[in-house]
Amino acid sequence: MLMSGFNSLLGLLSLAMLALAAVALVLAVLAREDAYRAADKQTKPFWLIILGVTVVVNLFPILLVLQLAGLVATIVFMVDVRPALRQVSGGGRRGSSSDGPYGPYNGGR
Repeated sequence: MLMSGFNSLLGLLSLAMLALAAVALVLAVLAREDAYRAADKQTKPFWLIILGVTVVVNLFPILLVLQLAGLVATIVFMVDVRPALRQVSGGGRRGSSSDGPYGPYNGGR
């Protein structure tokens, strides 16, 4: 009974790693090529290959070491590369064009 619970936990972790890698791959595909260069990160094909291999390794788990290496690459993409790409691309900004650095500019009203 304990082993079945452990196996189901590992299955859920494997599924979570696959989902995270798939989301990272889709986000890497959607980002512009020039944003990678402007953010001074690796190239878009580099990240597509790394994240694509990670998805395949998570689909067909052969070695846990490969899955963990893919998880590290996915986390690096999500916490380092993606925010840099969003900053360079101007993503994540909400507001009007008259917004200043400290809030909306009302023209002295």
